[in-house]
Amino acid sequence: MTVTTEHRPAEAHTHTHGPDCGHTAVIHGDHVDYLHNGHAHREDGGHYDECTVCSCPDCDDVCAACQCAACSCPTCNHNTCQCEHCSDSCSSCACEDCSCATCTHAA
Repeated sequence: MTVTTEHRPAEAHTHTHGPDCGHTAVIHGDHVDYLHNGHAHREDGGHYDECTVCSCPDCDDVCAACQCAACSCPTCNHNTCQCEHCSDSCSSCACEDCSCATCTHAA
């Protein structure tokens, strides 16, 4: 069975996203999103794609920056990491030895 994922290239930029590009960087699961102008761009194979948008009916924010109080979107993941040394949200947890059941990390 073949699975198709939506490919949404980001608009062209005059710079490369990175630590000093001026855009807010947010860890979102297994990648980093760069936030600006209501968009979240993530690097994918040498180019940048748009990241996911919250699927809640009353929200149009990107998942990496979603602030829904009762969010049910599976890619937002507002849970808080349960590791004793971490207080990050599960969608942006960077624990190298994470044992939290709801955190999402690189495969």
